[in-house]
Amino acid sequence: MARFDFLPMPIAGLMLVQRQIIEDSRGFFSRFYCAAEFETLGIQKPVRQINHTLTKSKGAVRGMHFQLPPYAETKLVSCLHGKIFDVAVDLRKDSPTFLRWHGEILSAANQRSFLIPEGFAHGFQSLTVDCEVIYLHTAAYDPASEGALNAADPRLAITWPLDVTEMSDRDRSHPMLSAYFEGIQL
Repeated sequence: MARFDFLPMPIAGLMLVQRQIIEDSRGFFSRFYCAAEFETLGIQKPVRQINHTLTKSKGAVRGMHFQLPPYAETKLVSCLHGKIFDVAVDLRKDSPTFLRWHGEILSAANQRSFLIPEGFAHGFQSLTVDCEVIYLHTAAYDPASEGALNAADPRLAITWPLDVTEMSDRDRSHPMLSAYFEGIQL
């Protein structure tokens, strides 16, 4: 029995994952991840790393991060507490949606995850205080393969739902895209 609904998004490869809930008087049960079901989407790589963040302030932005091959990664992002606006930007070289972004609201209440394939940058904005987010990655973090975009880059034109109240100095200092950026070759 499937425990997920996989909903394709407007950019090829992005997928909204709706977890199915089984409830009773004690509360609920939901399957968070199942390799066999995700393999039906073509995801053959195992989960190599799981990260967990807490973002304390409403309006804070984290991102936009990615890893280059051979450490390019698929991410499954879920909000365990609070609510976030989760964003993926297509960086795949020669993609018809190159540099387009798509965002989804993830929350503890809606039981959704955002599946972001290799070749995308990822970031989010907290829409409530004390947002906890968990990320499943198909590659371990490799500092030499890390890349990032500036979340305020006018070329990306990400429409954040709230005024940006906070960003780390590191994220704020990521460069704007040059006119010569051609994307990531996977």
